[in-house]
Amino acid sequence: MGELNGKVAVITGGASGIGERSVRLFVEEGARVVIADMQEERGQALAAELGADSAVFARVEVRDEAQVKAAVDLAASRWGRLDCIFNNAGFGGVLGPIAEIPVDEFDMTFDVLVRGVFLGIKHAAPIMMRQKSGSIINTGSIAGLKAGYSPHPYAAAKAAVIHMSKSVAMEMGEHNVRVNAICPGFIATPLAANTVGRSDALIDRVKPAFAKAQAIPRAGEPDDIAQMACWLAGDRSTFVTGQHFVIDGGVSCGLKWADQPEFQKSYHPIKVYRPE
Repeated sequence: MGELNGKVAVITGGASGIGERSVRLFVEEGARVVIADMQEERGQALAAELGADSAVFARVEVRDEAQVKAAVDLAASRWGRLDCIFNNAGFGGVLGPIAEIPVDEFDMTFDVLVRGVFLGIKHAAPIMMRQKSGSIINTGSIAGLKAGYSPHPYAAAKAAVIHMSKSVAMEMGEHNVRVNAICPGFIATPLAANTVGRSDALIDRVKPAFAKAQAIPRAGEPDDIAQMACWLAGDRSTFVTGQHFVIDGGVSCGLKWADQPEFQKSYHPIKVYRPE
């Protein structure tokens, strides 16, 4: 019996990267999934591969409230319920020094990364509250916890997602609905490699650099995040809410052992001062 047997989920950004792997894992574990994404060709192909009994594609631009609502309503009308929404869609946003960032590009970054999550929560919440059950999962980032890992607007947006998850969890708990955030580190995805809509083979270019970034000597993979999402969507995490889960191979902990000062890595007996 699968971890998610009989459950229904909406996964935004579900056509590639973390979203695609999550869709595949959820289906493998028995869920039925609405794949919500702008990448129509990839999304349709994935849905066709998984079969109509397990997955359906909905073209969704997460900034558009009507499209987000339509994807949520599709899940509920097609399969009679909604057990999980994984608000995962995102992009890198605007880059550059703070004094050079155009306001409209700042706004677009927040529209996708924060408004998109808000809309997913807003429209999933009423269904889950009526059911008295559900799991809302939002993609944060270690960039929302520590400075220096991303452009300024991306960092601020992800911090907002993490805190919104905690805040909304306090409202939804009395309805037995859980809200949590996942904070990936360096994960080899189209977003991280700036290859969204291009060949996935280009992702391999970032893996050697990512492998050197943290204590665990490999690049993070979409499956690392999908496994956490699966656990949060399932029944083994029913007492977990308002939390953010860092999945980063240890990068946010600090310097890996190999990069620490040499004097720190060798044993030196303690010399106790003894007055004459």
